[in-house]
Amino acid sequence: MEILRTPDDRFVDLPDYAFEPHYVEVAAPDGTSLRVHHVDEGAPDGQVVLLLHGEPSWSYLYRRMIPVLVDAGLRAVAIDLVGFGRSDKPSRREDYTYQAHIDWTWAAIEAIGLHDITLVAQDWGGLIGLRLVAEHPERFARVVAANTALPTGDQHPGDAFLAWQRYSQETPELHVGRIVSGGCVTDLTPDVVAAYDAPFPDETYKEGARQFPLLVPTSPDDPAAPANRRAWESLRRFDRPFLCAFSDSDAVTRGADAPLRAEIPGAAGQPHTTIVGAGHFLQEDKGEELARVVADFVAMPRPTA
Repeated sequence: MEILRTPDDRFVDLPDYAFEPHYVEVAAPDGTSLRVHHVDEGAPDGQVVLLLHGEPSWSYLYRRMIPVLVDAGLRAVAIDLVGFGRSDKPSRREDYTYQAHIDWTWAAIEAIGLHDITLVAQDWGGLIGLRLVAEHPERFARVVAANTALPTGDQHPGDAFLAWQRYSQETPELHVGRIVSGGCVTDLTPDVVAAYDAPFPDETYKEGARQFPLLVPTSPDDPAAPANRRAWESLRRFDRPFLCAFSDSDAVTRGADAPLRAEIPGAAGQPHTTIVGAGHFLQEDKGEELARVVADFVAMPRPTA
């Protein structure tokens, strides 16, 4: 496996992102070692809040949430998925599979040593994170799902997603910063747009970002469909607190909270919320508000057996 690593100077002086980088090593199926980056802020003994980003963003997306979480006494850990941010980027499209992302992310969680986790997952952060919750429920204290889902391919993915999928494959250049900006209600400044572009010096670094839209199960015979169906079987038994915090202006995931709220036992009776005035990337539009929702959720008394 050939690995690309974004030069460190691409991450110098990014606005509002002065966090110290941390790295762990995970293994690819062929034994290649991949370096995975994560932000790790707050008291080492604080309640862990694991922040998983989606497509085509990186941990920069959580820069407004991390200080709020830390001020609440929490430990905020934001992983850059393989292929994104400061993490290593395999150079071939075929190196990126749904299962590979599951394995890489779990290996990173193990290497960092995270337990009693509050998961905050958006977009692909949920497609990966909810699988991990289903497969390792004992490691997760609670979940906050934000503009995400766990598709099995048994339902129509929606016209908005299919349009995005087509665009991601047909456009000659994947303008990552502009894509993130287009998924926001607020107007991003040029330096913030440039920060989302920072991990990708040229198109060769974007194979993971190009492949992600194709990995979403959109038909019942998708390779990932059986594993996601098994994950749903587990989630239907997950009785730890589960909160939906979706935005009001995301065409891609609109309505995806309904099955999560209806089918996951831990979602019953929770203070599910709608983040008003936010698009797909609600962390960018309303990051501080979402962080307060998370902090309040963590502070709620745990249910007794």
